[in-house]
Amino acid sequence: MFVDPPDYDLICTICQGVLRCPVRAACHHIFCKKCILQWLKRQETCPCCRNPVNPSLIFVMFKLSKSIGRMKIKCTNEIRGCAETFSLSEQYCHSLSCLYELIPCPYQGCRAQLLRRDLETHARHCEHWSQPCNMGCGTILSHRTQAQHNCYKQLRQEYEVKQRNHRAIAAALQRKMKRMQSTMAHMKRQLGLICESLEGMDDLYEVEEDEQGESSGSSNGTPSGNRNY
Repeated sequence: MFVDPPDYDLICTICQGVLRCPVRAACHHIFCKKCILQWLKRQETCPCCRNPVNPSLIFVMFKLSKSIGRMKIKCTNEIRGCAETFSLSEQYCHSLSCLYELIPCPYQGCRAQLLRRDLETHARHCEHWSQPCNMGCGTILSHRTQAQHNCYKQLRQEYEVKQRNHRAIAAALQRKMKRMQSTMAHMKRQLGLICESLEGMDDLYEVEEDEQGESSGSSNGTPSGNRNY
């Protein structure tokens, strides 16, 4: 993997790999941070000298980490043909663009695994290939439908469908408004009848009160006349 073999001092005694995020214990021994923390969960002693190690007293060695990051490595896809060399810190970025990286076909339903450099050629023949129309109409095209696709015809059909839907919605709203208007007219008639009924009851009460007043006046006037005679 490395262009030049790493020094022995850069090897973690726990995982036997090149140090990743190197940390130093109080006894000055250096390990990968992940390795030593897992080790200390089992026993809190240094795996080299067996001296006690306090997990809170281990320190990240930033300068050493940068030095390791500058070491030249070969691409993991060397076996497939990639001859690139780059810094260890650039490994992730290279893997995102390496033409010899083995990747799955990006089109849903296709299970093919292929080199990144072959993706464009594969896409021209993949039966699962699909993408939106590059004219912007929004239609998802496949190899089978791409040749017959007509943007104007497609947009015309979509416009007609939307127009029919809008007309149906407008008609439904008009029917609803008519029902509401009919209901309101009926309520107005009912309110008019109620008002007329209330006015008639008021008139009846006034007539009854007048009759009661006249009757009371007559009964009070008769005794007074007898006294005068």
